[in-house]
Amino acid sequence: MAPGPKGGMRGKRPAPGAIKKGTMGRFMKYLFSIYGKLLVIVSVCIVVSAVASMSAQMFGQKLIDECITPGIEFGFDSIKDRLYTILTAMGVLFILGVIASFTYTRIMAVVTQGTLKHMRDDMFNKMETLPIKYFDTHAHGDIMSTYTNDVDAVRQLIGQSMPTVVQAALTVLTMGFMMIFYSVWLTLVAVVFIIIMSKSIKRFGMASAKYMMGQQMALAAEEGYIEEMLKGQKVVKVFNHEEESKARFDELNEELFSHSVKANKYGNILMPILHNIGNIMYVVIAIVGGMLIAFDATNISLRGTEPITAGIIITFLVMSRTLAQTVGQASMQVNMIAMGLAGVSRVFELSDQEPEKDEGYVTLVNAVKNDRGEIEEADHVTGLWAWKHPHTADGSVTYTELKGDVVMEHVDFGYTDEKLVLKDISLYAKPGEKIAFVGATGAGKTTITNLINRFYDIPDGKIRYDGININKIKKNELRKSLGVVLQDVNLFTGTVMDNIRYGRLDATDEECIEAAKLANADDFITRLPDGYDTMLIGNGSSLSQGQRQLISIARAAVANPPVMILDEATSSIDTRTEAIVAAGMDNLMEGRTVFVIAHRLSTVRNSKAIMVLDHGRIIERGSHDELIEKKGTYYQLYTGAFELE
Repeated sequence: MAPGPKGGMRGKRPAPGAIKKGTMGRFMKYLFSIYGKLLVIVSVCIVVSAVASMSAQMFGQKLIDECITPGIEFGFDSIKDRLYTILTAMGVLFILGVIASFTYTRIMAVVTQGTLKHMRDDMFNKMETLPIKYFDTHAHGDIMSTYTNDVDAVRQLIGQSMPTVVQAALTVLTMGFMMIFYSVWLTLVAVVFIIIMSKSIKRFGMASAKYMMGQQMALAAEEGYIEEMLKGQKVVKVFNHEEESKARFDELNEELFSHSVKANKYGNILMPILHNIGNIMYVVIAIVGGMLIAFDATNISLRGTEPITAGIIITFLVMSRTLAQTVGQASMQVNMIAMGLAGVSRVFELSDQEPEKDEGYVTLVNAVKNDRGEIEEADHVTGLWAWKHPHTADGSVTYTELKGDVVMEHVDFGYTDEKLVLKDISLYAKPGEKIAFVGATGAGKTTITNLINRFYDIPDGKIRYDGININKIKKNELRKSLGVVLQDVNLFTGTVMDNIRYGRLDATDEECIEAAKLANADDFITRLPDGYDTMLIGNGSSLSQGQRQLISIARAAVANPPVMILDEATSSIDTRTEAIVAAGMDNLMEGRTVFVIAHRLSTVRNSKAIMVLDHGRIIERGSHDELIEKKGTYYQLYTGAFELE
């Protein structure tokens, strides 16, 4: 397990295994919950198509025994009307079969794409409810593979494999009844070979399904690695790790190759085996049929006293050939079914993830102060916010003004049960104060801010926000009151204005521009080709790191929260740009409670309090001057005796 971003843990998927039991049943329930009525129509059309196709076999026997044989003996004029009747009936049935096939294929196109749409919607909606921990412990490329490769495998399962298998099953069932009607003994011969075919499909199909699941997981791992390499291509080249990267890719590609070869080996071997079994069945039925005719075995036929005729034998041979081909075509879908079920299993795996738990009930509301100076809820935007706190004991509701008073009391926390990252952390930040965290990488600085956001919940200790335990505050309401500027800026495809407005979607253009001016971003934005309407793609790759950071600050400014978290926001930009960004941050921090994480100690000198962390503990605290006077760890860091790692 390798460390994930900001102290998280990034893990691998479990080793490839069998598809979960009940996956197909659950998937069918999912399908019918969305398109139940259409699937009923499809089922009827498939039945009609299968019956029409099989009826051709019966008409073949009638043509031979009732038209061709008598026509040769007595002349075709004598059976003209009968021939016309049979051919007309065949034509009607064939037309019905064509209409049924056309109808269900058109409907299945809607069902297939509609199901995939619902599936992607469900996955994305679930993903938006998942905690940050999930994304810290799962490779992003692996998750993306679920949306692409696994959903595409489901498409093939619905659109191709399932209709083929259902139609094959109906064909075999219909043909079975027809065979019994013609001859029990010839049917028994066919049953023996069908059992042999079924055993072969089970033997090789199960093996194929196992490796198909492994193939999907190996494909996801490979795509995750490719994504990492694309993002880190500059780093790869700077450190000359091209050969190492290729070697690792070869390992992943070899694993994918191994699973794919085994899956297709077991899947592809089926068709030749079934084809040869079908040929043997054809020969055996011909021999047995010939013997029955030779012995005039009317006593072993279900056709009363009527003997087995040449038409019956020929029809039986045609049916046996059709039966073998039908089973063979269905067996060719084994790989696709296995791959589709593997995809379904991985989609359900994402859908089954536990959503972020939120037991909070305190909400954030617009408020006003009445004539007595008491806080009351308002039905319009006032610029004053308050925490609405219902009390279950007596049914009363109290309102607490949102100020940004944050207190942590004896907080312990670890990303895993085995190791604590924070140990007995206690601190307070009064409204309008700037609190700074310094310390080596892994000391727990970002973890503290993650707890204030409730990205993770604490097992021990308390965090109070304006005197309220944050576990009582609904997470989305809590996060509305917090602004975050991260070291790693994320800009979305869209205009500069869209990216600034992301901080508050109902902000006007004028408010976004004012926020940009506050962040010192207006100057460079107006010099862009289309100003605020300039399109950004690829995470704003056309902008410098400093420009991207200024947009991020403007995005936080337009949200206008009372509490700001600045997580090493200037650590990856040059000194000259840092001065511009720092000025924008100073404007942003004015009048707000601010938590600052910084490697550059020059950016925290004006903090009300500076917390020095080491291995999850606060070892020093005080203002810049106080800590310099103590000549402890902070003094040594500031004077260069020690360096932050």
